[in-house]
Amino acid sequence: MTTNADAPGPPPRRRAPAGAAVLREDVTDAIRAAVFEELAAVGYARMSIEGIARRAGVGKTAVYRRWRSKLHLVLDLVSAIAVQGLPAPDTGSLDEDLLLLYKVTSRALKHPVAGQILPDLQAEAARNPEIADALQKALREGQHGVANGIVQAAVARGELRTGLDEDLALDLISGPLYWRSVVVRNPGLPKGYLRRLAAATAAGLKTL
Repeated sequence: MTTNADAPGPPPRRRAPAGAAVLREDVTDAIRAAVFEELAAVGYARMSIEGIARRAGVGKTAVYRRWRSKLHLVLDLVSAIAVQGLPAPDTGSLDEDLLLLYKVTSRALKHPVAGQILPDLQAEAARNPEIADALQKALREGQHGVANGIVQAAVARGELRTGLDEDLALDLISGPLYWRSVVVRNPGLPKGYLRRLAAATAAGLKTL
């Protein structure tokens, strides 16, 4: 008579090592939001993991499980901006593509958090090469990526000439609104300003 007493059973279930708990996405999102709020409130230099955790309603350990320092936290968030990008306008017209881009960008730059964070990070970038690299990548791959799409579409439609100076074109598209909204920090734009800016930019691009 045989029994299965010595038959091999199912393999034992492996236990997750201590400290390897799954990171909750809602907690991660709360921390990210808290970082932006903390940056806007106190700036990068005075920002602390303690302040971020307190604002997010979590313990410091929850922050350190995800990022090992405030520098890596900010670098991660800045880099994520490049991945998100902006919607690529596709109106069939250079002027209208530029106008749509300027409307979306203007709304983003009007946000009080963005308006406070960008100048602070630009100042910090002058002292910290890692932040400088991440910020440059975010701006170039985000805003410039969309601007380049507008230029290429206009070239394909015959509105702009083939072989134009693309770097100069991207500077011409991205510079004016950023200057007015972030550097000069003008609180408001005159009625019709964005349409006039789009028309002037389109005219300038056609001379390149």
